[in-house]
Amino acid sequence: MKPYRRRASTLTVRRTLRRRGAQPKVVALGGGMGLSASLAALRRITGDLTAVVTVADDGGSSGRLREELGVLPPGDLRKALAALCGDDDWGQTWARVIQHRFQSKGEINGHAVGNLLIVALWEQLGDPVQALDLVGRLLGAQGRVLPMSAVPLELQALVRGHDPERPDDVDTVCGQATVALTPGDVQSVHLVPNDPPAVPEAVEAVLDADWVVLGPGSWFSSVIPHLLVPDLLDALVETKARKVLSLNLAPQPGETEGFSPQRHLEVLGRHAPKLALDVVLADEAAVPDRESLADAAKRLGAAVELAPVARSDGSAKHDPELLAAAYDRIFRMHGRIGPWR
Repeated sequence: MKPYRRRASTLTVRRTLRRRGAQPKVVALGGGMGLSASLAALRRITGDLTAVVTVADDGGSSGRLREELGVLPPGDLRKALAALCGDDDWGQTWARVIQHRFQSKGEINGHAVGNLLIVALWEQLGDPVQALDLVGRLLGAQGRVLPMSAVPLELQALVRGHDPERPDDVDTVCGQATVALTPGDVQSVHLVPNDPPAVPEAVEAVLDADWVVLGPGSWFSSVIPHLLVPDLLDALVETKARKVLSLNLAPQPGETEGFSPQRHLEVLGRHAPKLALDVVLADEAAVPDRESLADAAKRLGAAVELAPVARSDGSAKHDPELLAAAYDRIFRMHGRIGPWR
């Protein structure tokens, strides 16, 4: 069996960047597969990367562990850690291990190995941040993963037409898993508790960043929740970092069915009217009305950057290499040209 080794070329590049001080400090906010896509791209262009992850998931393995043990839902944190694993044998082996789900007829069915590992360390250490840092070191993760809050949160949405027989009525829909697939028109979302404490390390990371990246991801259940944590929103408003919002490649069935790219910006602006952005990144093939998107971005203080960032297979998924190239160009065009610090 061949030994696990990091590729010398990757190490050489990163060491050179560190010596030159050329790496931007980047914080990426989100959850699920959208955040994973951003992290897979961003780790290719900086070694100073922090993920701040939503903790409102209540479905699947995460929901079961949350209900049984009263812990933070670990699933989105696990996905972020997997996305930060390197491309060498060690990184890719551990990425597969923590993403592995048990298949059985018993109670362990559907649980992900990484979820159980994270929760075990939480119970051992009693500190969610310390435990995630330890998992990151084990995996050789190229960045840090933090929860946005230290308490499990419930996502609630006001939805018009949730019941097809009452299309004009507005109902409250509870739970991230339910909100993500809800029929009807989501009017707004909020968190319970409505004033959750932010993890201090997440606030510090945002305040100390050169760039903050929001999205892509489930708009109401992964992107906007970060703006509903008061201390985290204050940090996003106050930070001197520049902010880029990465749009999805297509509306999502359920919560953003029928949304145009500009409507995504409009609902985000309604949830955080004090938040200004610098850049909105969109795939050029996913924007049918460029003028309307530019107008919506301008109202948030942002310019629009269009770039091909989708995979070539026709799926509504980002290509990590193309997304990395787009982020790198944005950081250089709209920020300081290195050295960064």
